[in-house]
Amino acid sequence: MLVPLIVACALFMENLDSTVISTALPAIAHSLGEDPLRLNLAITSYLLSLAVFIPLSGWVADRYGARSVFRAAIVTFTVGSACCGLAHSLTALVGARILQGLGGAMMVPVGRLVMLRAVPKSELVRAMSYLTVPALIGPVIGPPLGGFIATYSSWRWIFYINLPIGALGIILATLFIDDIRDSSDWPLDLRGFVFAGLGLAGLMFGFETAGRGVLSPIAVAGLLGAGAISMTLYVLHTRVHAYPIIDLKLLRIPTFGAAIAGGSLFRIGIGALPFLLPLMLQLGFGLSPLASGLLTFTSAAGAMTMKMTAAPIIRTLGFRRVMIGNAIISSLFVISYSLFQPSTPHWLIVLALLAGGFFRSLQFTGTNTLIFADVPPPLMSRATSFQSMAQQLSVSIGVGTGALLLHLTLVARGRTSLSADDFTHAFVAVGVIALSSVFFYLPLRREAGAEVSGHRARAGSGEHPPTAITSALSDKR
Repeated sequence: MLVPLIVACALFMENLDSTVISTALPAIAHSLGEDPLRLNLAITSYLLSLAVFIPLSGWVADRYGARSVFRAAIVTFTVGSACCGLAHSLTALVGARILQGLGGAMMVPVGRLVMLRAVPKSELVRAMSYLTVPALIGPVIGPPLGGFIATYSSWRWIFYINLPIGALGIILATLFIDDIRDSSDWPLDLRGFVFAGLGLAGLMFGFETAGRGVLSPIAVAGLLGAGAISMTLYVLHTRVHAYPIIDLKLLRIPTFGAAIAGGSLFRIGIGALPFLLPLMLQLGFGLSPLASGLLTFTSAAGAMTMKMTAAPIIRTLGFRRVMIGNAIISSLFVISYSLFQPSTPHWLIVLALLAGGFFRSLQFTGTNTLIFADVPPPLMSRATSFQSMAQQLSVSIGVGTGALLLHLTLVARGRTSLSADDFTHAFVAVGVIALSSVFFYLPLRREAGAEVSGHRARAGSGEHPPTAITSALSDKR
């Protein structure tokens, strides 16, 4: 389990850095002599860089070797962090954040690819549980950590803390990760890269700014429209290109298609929580940022308790039962947060967030494992790019959905400031969105992903073995 831990540390660094800057923006703006609103460029430039370069990660890993690319990605991310800390102007900070985004875009999917090639399928559930925790903890502790550092030290340490973590990651990757290369030599789909990159950038930026008042509604609609047009052009492009950079034919694999579609819907609903919960606790309940951060951190603690139990649960019940039943339980917990009031005892809030964090983490572990359960090794790099693209887009849609729901609530009630009862409908809505993921898991066979879960022998299950899937995908290009 050493390789998953190394990859998990890199993923934690990337997930933390995508959110840690948010609460420190006023301090950074004061230091650089800029308007705090303009500092939002430091966040969006990072997200746009991620969106543009993620589709390229699979091709780069196959061409130059997963370990080499993973190590280079950590170097790029660490150098970008150092440049952020040294920045003395908004232009320099934005440029450094773009460099960070390039490193993060390669680090996350290629790191996952490194783990998939190093870990046997029978150990995949346990290995994925290590990767799920950073994704849940990073967005939760990022804002309070950023606020703490900006309050009691220099904001530059938000970025400098990545330097020792990055250096350790480079050393461990060199010592303990094998440089396994794929023998295939598929050409770079440059036109597809442009279409997918522009499409993702437009959609992610549009959803990130929706309902926040950063851009006018017309500008947001323009971004979403341009992103949708670019993605439509990409889909049309894949019909005539033999080696598309994001291979939509992977969706023909039943487990991959169900996990991508169902997982994206679930992540949209859950992705709104790191945005909605702190706002409700601070603006609605009047708690301090520190008290709010300590309460929301309990959901991350619940995620950590799942790490040792995910594999036995999935092995006993199988993927299909877990994904359906656990999606229902997790969604009901999200909906239950709509019942929170300023008078609700903190111990009850902690208990609900702790239990909800456990079940959400189990769902993410199951989804992230099921995605790769039946993907043939030659297609694994393209599958990791696809999964990372879907994950980043769904998280952005989730945050945008939460912001838009609050904005619509204020408009409907004729208010300009939020109160505790304004969050009720938002939590119900995002909970229902997460619940709708169930419909994509219902068609799965009971034996789906059995080779990974160990729930039942695959013999006689009626599912296509990897070799047949490989042939089918190759023949229909």
